[in-house]
Amino acid sequence: MSAPSVSAALPLSARIAVVGAGAMGAGIAQVAAAAGHAVSLLDNRPDAAAHAVAAIRAQFARLADKGKLSADAAQAAASRLQAVTELAELADADLVIEAIVENLDAKQALYAALEALVGPDCLFATNTSSISVTAIAARLQRPERLAGLHFFNPAPLMALVEIVSGLATDPAVANTLFATAAAWGKTPVHAKSTPGFIVNRVARPYYAEALRLLQEGAADIATLDALLREAGGFRMGPFELMDLIGHDVNFAVTQSVWRAFYHDPRFTPSLIQQERVDAGFYGKKTGRGFYDYRDGAVRPLPHSEAAQPQPGTIVLYGSSPASQVLAQRLGERGVAFAQAQASDARVADVDGATLFVTDGRSATQRAHDSGIANTVLIDLALDYRQASRLGLAVAEGCRDTAAQAAIGLLQAAGLAVSRLRDVPGLAVMRTVAMLANEAADAVNQSVCSAAAVDAAMRLGVNYPLGPLAWAGQIGVDQVCTVLSHLAASYGEDRYRLSPLLQHHALTGKALS
Repeated sequence: MSAPSVSAALPLSARIAVVGAGAMGAGIAQVAAAAGHAVSLLDNRPDAAAHAVAAIRAQFARLADKGKLSADAAQAAASRLQAVTELAELADADLVIEAIVENLDAKQALYAALEALVGPDCLFATNTSSISVTAIAARLQRPERLAGLHFFNPAPLMALVEIVSGLATDPAVANTLFATAAAWGKTPVHAKSTPGFIVNRVARPYYAEALRLLQEGAADIATLDALLREAGGFRMGPFELMDLIGHDVNFAVTQSVWRAFYHDPRFTPSLIQQERVDAGFYGKKTGRGFYDYRDGAVRPLPHSEAAQPQPGTIVLYGSSPASQVLAQRLGERGVAFAQAQASDARVADVDGATLFVTDGRSATQRAHDSGIANTVLIDLALDYRQASRLGLAVAEGCRDTAAQAAIGLLQAAGLAVSRLRDVPGLAVMRTVAMLANEAADAVNQSVCSAAAVDAAMRLGVNYPLGPLAWAGQIGVDQVCTVLSHLAASYGEDRYRLSPLLQHHALTGKALS
């Protein structure tokens, strides 16, 4: 995606109108008023805009009480807000931001009415998270004046704003909105109007792989969540995050992206989540989701293997992050080990067991391919030094004593160990590989730049690393190997390799 030209932000004298006084609209109005603009807020529900303005003013006062705003700045920001009751009162707006119901007909009708009211230089911006910006603009006389301005909830706190260009969007409009969002203290990224834009598209594997692992009986929800948090470095595990978002919302987004991509198997919805939606178990807001939030409910704990004796003989191999950090952690705990080089990618030999980091094959498949019966696989960690838990899988023919020795090794290094069913790619590795693959495909299809996708996933959904930066840390060739083995194991187009990843693996060029 070529670099956009530079445009100036809207001046502070520009009047901002926000249509829709729900959580998103009110949050956007707060951001614009805090930045120094006069803001008019409109909602078709009686008194909704007035109530929202009162709540925003109270929020400014609280920020002043906490010392985050001066009293004068809070009062000035509050004075720049006004609630209006008629669309005609927005006639002098320089920018209208729409944050109404996610319905194409409703958005098109609103913009058609606005086009008859506002001046020819007024810009239109939609906060839609799922509807085509191209389609919203299609009925306008001047569709070039409309672009997506997608904030994330809560808008005053979340840094990311996706600037989404439809097919007819004037690049100057997108660039002005980009500069304006930056002037408002946000981190904007450019995106093309495709299903899910950046974040809602690239995030799908985080949920999809967890649901697939649960369906395959790899582990229970608490264990999978713990692995993604404690080894993967994500702030929330996928199941607790789906419960927080709401399964009605999360499942609807997945369905929307899947249908929009003509049922691409990469985005196939999960029957397990469909069941939650059918039951009305939407998550925290209904008291039940994957977890039970009702009074008296006990939160399940992740499964950790029982303590095993410290192995008698430990040999660590090579200089991979896993072997280097195991050496550090064992050394700090006074555990003796030897070091050596190996012709394969093994991390350790310990009392008969040979440990490898997963490469996308099951442990049983890898044992078959290598002839090493006592094969034990460990999962990826964002930082093996900081990880407190690690996933592990054991080949079908591995002796119990060898498996116990492998568990004992990781426990001796201070790690809780969660044993998974022998599924290809384990939990963290396959999730991160699929996130990187989807991010690469978005870049390959000119949806956004590599820098934009990494910034969007860090700032929009709080990933510990951008997916492409993470792929670079693992090694792009290794990510490609994992995805190729997943594709071979499952025989599904779901795990097809992005051409961009493949290209960078061949050339050795950095992704971002």
